[in-house]
Amino acid sequence: MRVVEHQPGNSSQIALRVIDRISAMIAYWDKDLICRFANSSYLEWFGRTSDEMIDKITLPELLGPLYEKNLPYISGVLMGSRQTFERDIVLPDGTIRHSLANYFPDTVGGETRGFFVHVADINALKQAEQKLTRSNELICAQNDQLINFANIVAHNLKSYSGNLSSLLDLFQQADDQHEKDQILRYLLELSKAFSDTVARLTDMVTEPNPEKRSFKQVTLITTVGNAISGIAAQIRSCEAQIKLSIDPDLKLITNPAYLESIVLNLVTNALKYRHPARFPLIDISAHQERNAVYLTVKDNGLGIDLERDGHLLFGMNNTFHGNPDAQGMGLYITKSQIKSLSGQIHVDSKVNQGSTFTVVLPIDQAGIGFNLESDQFTGEQTARTN
Repeated sequence: MRVVEHQPGNSSQIALRVIDRISAMIAYWDKDLICRFANSSYLEWFGRTSDEMIDKITLPELLGPLYEKNLPYISGVLMGSRQTFERDIVLPDGTIRHSLANYFPDTVGGETRGFFVHVADINALKQAEQKLTRSNELICAQNDQLINFANIVAHNLKSYSGNLSSLLDLFQQADDQHEKDQILRYLLELSKAFSDTVARLTDMVTEPNPEKRSFKQVTLITTVGNAISGIAAQIRSCEAQIKLSIDPDLKLITNPAYLESIVLNLVTNALKYRHPARFPLIDISAHQERNAVYLTVKDNGLGIDLERDGHLLFGMNNTFHGNPDAQGMGLYITKSQIKSLSGQIHVDSKVNQGSTFTVVLPIDQAGIGFNLESDQFTGEQTARTN
């Protein structure tokens, strides 16, 4: 066997050849920001030749508008501190690449003579990260949808069940046919409202894309009417008066199940926390202002001490009046659903005088977005949910 002896070449030349063949971009800029070295990857990335770059081009000339963004890091490395940052770079062909840059100071005897540049192409990693982020957002949206679905089933359908039971009891106790006929009408309205709610819940479950969330155009007064029909027995038992002031032509694109749930929760809250010294009076009104619908539910009930409890108002399992039927879920669910509709909720309340809840929703979810500044509200407590 013949052994061939390896003859090493000049170590500097080998190092340069290695640097020239790696995928990372390597360069050296002196303190005057003139390029003194650039490997093949660096030249290729910027679409330059060695003759155009070495000992000729300055960093501001090479980076153009990007120079101002990188200037804090350039200043930092020239002061002797290593710099690491991410940057999106526009290539000569117009495409954007994600990169991770490192600047290493070249310091001799306490003086920084320039700096070394190492830039790694992290485009594939960044795209994978963005894909993972989108997947996580989709999963979170699906989870939110399932949570809202479960809450509607557990909380809202309980209202329908309770009212159905109450109406059947009233029907059995009714003394005359006129009263029975009236209760039967309530039962028919309740049945229709219940069927509509189940249909909307089915749409939520069968919609494969949670971002759409079964958005449809709805007539607001119809949705409010469905919610009220579902609790007709509860309204009657409380001897409550409901006043509606809603334009019959007022429409918006939204999730009907969520919107009905919001109305149902606010009205049942008004009934639940009614004042013992007076019959409940609930005023439901709405109007359109620019690209938003303002839906207001005003009652004359017990009211809330916002200074003391305002920060807890929309939390889970928070109750304020010792009502044995209260579970502290209604307003929590309401806030969650309003958030998913890109809306806001505001409350004005005074103890022993009543509360006013204002829900602000975008007219069109398919539009460019919805952003309402909180200073348009002048009340005591605003829950920003967008």
